[in-house]
Amino acid sequence: MTAFPYSTALVTGASRGIGAAISRRLVAGGLTVFGVARSAEDLEALRSDLGDGFRPLPGDILNAAAIVEAIGEAEIDVLVNNAGGLSSVRPFIQQDAGETMRTIALNLSAPLVLTQSLLPGMIARGRGHVFNLTSTAARGVLPGTVTYAACKAALTQAGHVLRYELAGSGVRLTDLAPARVRTDIYLESFAGDAAGLEEKLFAGYRVLTPEDVADTIWAALSLPPHVDLAEIVITSTDQAAGGQLFEKR
Repeated sequence: MTAFPYSTALVTGASRGIGAAISRRLVAGGLTVFGVARSAEDLEALRSDLGDGFRPLPGDILNAAAIVEAIGEAEIDVLVNNAGGLSSVRPFIQQDAGETMRTIALNLSAPLVLTQSLLPGMIARGRGHVFNLTSTAARGVLPGTVTYAACKAALTQAGHVLRYELAGSGVRLTDLAPARVRTDIYLESFAGDAAGLEEKLFAGYRVLTPEDVADTIWAALSLPPHVDLAEIVITSTDQAAGGQLFEKR
């Protein structure tokens, strides 16, 4: 049996939701995880839960240079570009230019620049795995998400091209596109109305959980190093994400 090749990961948006679940799964698998998020308090709470295998890195993913500096001499084997978000779900012409630019910076520019910063080390060591958390919005039609969907589709296409550049390097790249997941990523677009969010998107629906996404990442990581699970779309068995059909239970 081939020995597991990875020891250290960097997870963005690590303090809660999908990022926290991914961090928990990777630490359980024996990796040291550097977790990036803006909330130092939330990261410290996760460190108290996970122990020394989790290293909090409070900061903004828009500043990749600061993140790389904080990592120091650590050799990052696994990069999980999880952080992202959408501030509203409404027609494109009702959104202002500032919102559009912020959405692009968070969902497209930040993961590309962070990947660009960490890839040289992975290539030099001949091992590594990059996960880009995209969305089924990149493939189907989710009204009110023009810029967000465009960013996720662009990140997917960037992965297609990057695999050509990485071929033979020993570095894998997985595009993981979840459908609806029970997280608070939608909370800002609901103006902080947690009860309304629950009623609209989750109540009565059998949705994916953050742990489902984390387990999927672990499954892809656990394949032999010469196997790249390049693209994954993960949905609830009750959801047909391309047409946004979701059967209630």
